[in-house]
Amino acid sequence: MAPWDYPDFDEHEGVHFFRDTASGLSAIIAIHSTHLGSAAGGCRYWTYARSDDAITDALRLSRGMSYKNAMAGLPMGGGKAVILADPTGAKTHALLAAFGRSVESLGGRYVTAEDVGISDADMVEVAKQTSHVSGLPVAGGAAGGDPGPFTAHGIYLGVRAAVRHALRRDDMNGVHVAIQGVGSVGGGLARLLARDGAKLTLADVNVDRAKALAAELGGEAVPADSILSVEADVISPCALGAILTAESIAALRAPVVAGGANNQLATPEDGGRIHARGITYAPDYVINAGGIINVGLEYLGHGDRAEVEKRIAEIPGRLDTIWQESASTGEPAAIVADRMAQKLIGRG
Repeated sequence: MAPWDYPDFDEHEGVHFFRDTASGLSAIIAIHSTHLGSAAGGCRYWTYARSDDAITDALRLSRGMSYKNAMAGLPMGGGKAVILADPTGAKTHALLAAFGRSVESLGGRYVTAEDVGISDADMVEVAKQTSHVSGLPVAGGAAGGDPGPFTAHGIYLGVRAAVRHALRRDDMNGVHVAIQGVGSVGGGLARLLARDGAKLTLADVNVDRAKALAAELGGEAVPADSILSVEADVISPCALGAILTAESIAALRAPVVAGGANNQLATPEDGGRIHARGITYAPDYVINAGGIINVGLEYLGHGDRAEVEKRIAEIPGRLDTIWQESASTGEPAAIVADRMAQKLIGRG
């Protein structure tokens, strides 16, 4: 099937396939839009059951990056890379070098950085082959480095904004937040919320990681397949995407969904389903923009960590604008946000 025949193809400017037999690299780089600048988005290293799933992931994630960068006010377009991980192989220096050469071959139309399965140390290896890379280790006070903590901080601010909007609460003390996925981003969010006195329920496919963090923070760990139906004030998806489906939305027992996972809605219709239930939804590409703000400013050479933090602090205001328009028009927050983003990238 051609890329443009996939349901998630959205007039992408390019979908590029790379194979390097010597290193074992199989990768896809999807460029959704360069209307605002080079297409920026991280590289995901993941084992896919089928190659079709990898293409779908690249298409969805790159579109999300176009929207995310536009809504964050960055002069950058949207793109994404996925490396198809071989469960019997390894993420070697040779594989990362081959990926770096793939990025370089696009001549700056795509800028890569970390995503799931990729670290800042991996980006150092990629940077030996191309200058179109961000998320590299930086000196203290500079923009850049691991985007995870910055993503977590933006989500934390967004969760507080959602609680303020939906629950009329200005503090998080005793507010029950159920977090799906407690890796770099979800774990960072959990620690920030625990500092504020929030009640935490945690889940992760790595059961031991969830249990350890729950013990550390005084929370509760539950099985990963039950977290979305936990009775709580906030459900915070911080793992992989497409988890908000007709079935899972019907099972939600929380007035707020606000988390960092990309592409949380399995289908466009699911945004309407959340809205119909009266649940406050924080569009994922708005609330989770902290990481790309950090590495985007690093790549552009615009400002320092103080500037990064200043821009991340604007996330709650953007969410408030979306929720206010949703309330005045009766449209789902997901549709309102999409319309705003599409206008910014010249497709509205």
